Amino acid sequence: MSNVPWLTTIVLFPILAGSLFPMLPSNGNKIVRWYTPGICISEFLLIIYIFHCHFHIDDQCIQLVEDSSWINSINSHRSSGIDGLSMGLILLTGFVTTSATSAAWLVTRNTRLFYFLMLAMYSGQIGLFASRDISLSSPMWELELIPIYLLLCMWGGKRRLYSATKSILYTAGGSIFLLIGALTMGFYGTQEPSFNIRDLASRSHPISLEVLSYLGFFVAYAVKLPIFPFHTWLPDTHGEAHYSTCMLLAGVLLKMGGYGLIRINMELLPHAHSIPASWLVLFGSVQIVYASLIPPGQRNLKRRIAYSSISHMGFVTIGIGSVTDTGLNGAVLQMISHGLIGAALFYLAGTCYDRTRTLYLDQLGGMATPMPRIFTMFSIFSMASLALPGMSGFVSELMVFPGIVTNQHYSSISKLSVVVVEAIGTVLTPIYLLSMLRRIFYGYRISNYSDPYSVDSGPREIFISICLSLPILGIGLYPDMVASLRNHKILSILVPYSFMG
Repeated sequence: MSNVPWLTTIVLFPILAGSLFPMLPSNGNKIVRWYTPGICISEFLLIIYIFHCHFHIDDQCIQLVEDSSWINSINSHRSSGIDGLSMGLILLTGFVTTSATSAAWLVTRNTRLFYFLMLAMYSGQIGLFASRDISLSSPMWELELIPIYLLLCMWGGKRRLYSATKSILYTAGGSIFLLIGALTMGFYGTQEPSFNIRDLASRSHPISLEVLSYLGFFVAYAVKLPIFPFHTWLPDTHGEAHYSTCMLLAGVLLKMGGYGLIRINMELLPHAHSIPASWLVLFGSVQIVYASLIPPGQRNLKRRIAYSSISHMGFVTIGIGSVTDTGLNGAVLQMISHGLIGAALFYLAGTCYDRTRTLYLDQLGGMATPMPRIFTMFSIFSMASLALPGMSGFVSELMVFPGIVTNQHYSSISKLSVVVVEAIGTVLTPIYLLSMLRRIFYGYRISNYSDPYSVDSGPREIFISICLSLPILGIGLYPDMVASLRNHKILSILVPYSFMG
C-alpha cells in the first residue's frame, strides 16, 4: 500500500469524476445534484484515510513523496509531497468544497457545467497544496482562474461581468509576477535548471536575486490573500458570485495566497523575507482597521462579509510578518479558522437570499421570528467571526498578539503600536457584525416574506450549518487538535531566521 500514488489519486479524482457528467442521464438535474456531493464526500473520506494511515504528525519531513519527469528540456518534474502545513489546508479544502457543493442544491441552470467547474477547482487546490515543484504549482495556481471567471459570469448577480472581469484582471495580473519569480529562481546560474523547492532551498542566491524573486511571488500572493491595497477585487467578486462560489473563495482560494507566502516567500527566500517583514506587519495592521471601518457603509450583505474577510486576513499578514513561532502558528490557524467561518457566513447569507430575494440590508428586517433556525446559526457564526472565546477565531487572533510581542527585532514602540491597532480592530469587528445581525433579524419586517420564501431552514441546510459549526467549536475548545499538525513544520521554517541579526 505504501507504493500507491496517493497524492496523484486525490488530485485527479475530482476532475476525472467531473468529466463523467456527459455520461449521466439527461432527464433532470437530480442525479447531478447527488453525484457531485457524493464525489466530494468520497474524496474527503479518502483524504482522511491518507491522513490517518499514511501521514505521521511528528515527522517534519515531506511525506508521501512522488516524483516523475515532466518536461525534460527544463528539468521540470511532477514532484509532490505533503507536510503538516499542507495537510491542514488539504483537509480544509476537502471539507469546505464538500459543504459548498451540498449548498449549491438550488442551482438549476447548466448544473453539469457548474459542478464540473467546482470539481476542477477542487483538483487544482489540492494539487497546489501538494506540489513540491514550482513548475507544477504554477499550472495548479492558474487552474483556478477560468472556473472562477465562468462561475461569476454565468451564475453571478446583475454586475457579474464587471466583477468577473475585475477579478480575472487582478488574479491573472498577479500570476504574471508569479511566473517571473518562478523563472528567475529556476534558471538562475550555470547549473542545470531546477524548479524543485528542496533543490532551490539548498542553493545559494545573491540577495538581489532573492529580493527580485520575492517581489514577484509576493505580488501574486498578496492579490490572492488579499493584502491591502491589492484587495479591491474581492468585495465586488463576493457581492456578485453565487453563495456556493463565495464559500470556495473565502474558504479555500484566499488561503492559497497565505500558503504561498509561507511556503515560498518565507521558507524558500528567508533572507529576502526578513527585509520587508516589518512592512508586512504595518500593512496587516492598517488592513485590520481599514477593512473594519468600511462594512458599516455597505448595503450589500455579502460585501459586508467580504470586508470582514479582508480584515481577518490582516491577522494572517501580521503573523507572517512577525517571524515567530507563536505568530506564524496563529497565522496558519487563522487561515483554517476563517476558512470555516467565512464559508459558513456566506452560506447563511445565501440562505437568506433564497428566501427574501434580496441582499440589501435596508430591505431586510424582522427575520428572527419567521426563521428562528437561520437566526440562531447566523448568530453563532457571527460570534465566531468576532472572536468569541471558545470558538476558533478567538484562539487564532489571540496567538498573533504574543507573536509580535516576542519578536526581539521590533522596538517596544512598534510592538505597542501594532497591539493597539489590533485591539482597535477587534473592537470594531463586533460593531459591524452585531449591527448586521440587528438589521437582518430584528426590527420591523420590511420585505414581504411570502411563501415559499418565508420557510425556515430545512434538514439539508441545518445539516450543513451544523457540520460547519463543529470544527469551529472543536478548534476553539481544543486548538492543539490543529496545532499538532503544523508545529514541527513551523519550527523548521523558522530555523534560518534564528541565525539572522
